[in-house]
Amino acid sequence: MPRDTESIERDIEQARNQLASTLDELSVRTNPKRLVENAKASLVAKVNEPPVKFALIGAGALVAVLVLRKIFR
Repeated sequence: MPRDTESIERDIEQARNQLASTLDELSVRTNPKRLVENAKASLVAKVNEPPVKFALIGAGALVAVLVLRKIFR
C-alpha cells in the first residue's frame, strides 16, 4: 500500500525536528565553557574526598620537610 504525500511530509518534518533537537543537545554538551566547568567541578569533588585530601596533605608536608631540611643543611 503506497503512502500518501502528507504522511511522507509529516515523517520528514518529524525527522527534521528530531535532528534539530539532537544538534541542539550536542551543541550544549560540547560547549567549551561547559566542558571546563564540568572538569573543574569533577576535580574539586575528587580532591575533597577524604582519602585524596589526606594524601595531598601528607605529600605537601613531606615536600615541606624536605625543603626545610635542604635549606638548613
